Amino acid sequence: MTAFHVSAEVADALADGRPVVALESTIISHGLPRPRNHEAAIEFEEILREKGVTPATIAVLDGVPQIGLDAEGVRRIAEEELAKASVRDLPILAALGRSGATTVAATAYLAALAGVRVFATGGLGGVHRGASSTFDESADLPTLAENPITVVSAGVKSVLDIPATLERLETLSVPVIGYRTTAFPAFWLRESGYELDWKVDSADEVAAVMAARDGLGSTSGIVLANPVPLEQQWDPVEHDRVLATAFAAADAAEVHGKAVTPFLLGYIVEASGGRSLEVNLDLARNNVRVAAEVATAWARIAPRP
Repeated sequence: MTAFHVSAEVADALADGRPVVALESTIISHGLPRPRNHEAAIEFEEILREKGVTPATIAVLDGVPQIGLDAEGVRRIAEEELAKASVRDLPILAALGRSGATTVAATAYLAALAGVRVFATGGLGGVHRGASSTFDESADLPTLAENPITVVSAGVKSVLDIPATLERLETLSVPVIGYRTTAFPAFWLRESGYELDWKVDSADEVAAVMAARDGLGSTSGIVLANPVPLEQQWDPVEHDRVLATAFAAADAAEVHGKAVTPFLLGYIVEASGGRSLEVNLDLARNNVRVAAEVATAWARIAPRP
């Protein structure tokens, strides 16, 4: 039995040494409302194709991890009720023949398994607030420590514990590099208040770091922190106000554990009048564009399969 399936389009691009960018399906299935999610899934792939890059949207359909979806597969992740699948869920879905939308962790794992080296997402998961008592930490972090993929993200969502997330990435020896900035972004905002040690100014420099990492025998991923464009970021004052009311609402509703982040994000969309959602889409598009540039630069210097 084949453990996963790589689409002909993605397989041909990888065999020919052409650029490929992985895209997750959870942002489509769970992160955006219908029908905007289907439109966004199509748009993200079109952005890549217009730049000469092959999209590899990843999901598990009927028990088979798919690296690269056809139009019907894209429709399914947008319209069907799918499980949210992290790495630990993959063998269960496979054994039971179930379908799931892959998280950042599962997408990074499957992309690396297929030989895809660049991945665009919205925001990385991280250490949750209060993790010292709940031990709530995203599987994104340990997965990136073990898989050689470069993830382009707008930092992590500001509902998470950003300094703890950066500390964990350091402990896991995952390089975190700012793209044309030393300020670590906070998803909806360009700056989180935390500085990075390193930045790069071009996709060619990112590709050079990837090559050097390979040359040193490291198998960890790389986080490329790409802030939302200034004109598209959420107003920081409004952001802080909405975030404060969201945390207060979560406390009042006595929401705990895994339910906290979905509650907060849903509340924030409503309380912001949809503004947070629009910024989410803008930063995701921006990450896809940068990932296309990085994948193109990587294709120029990567060893041929």
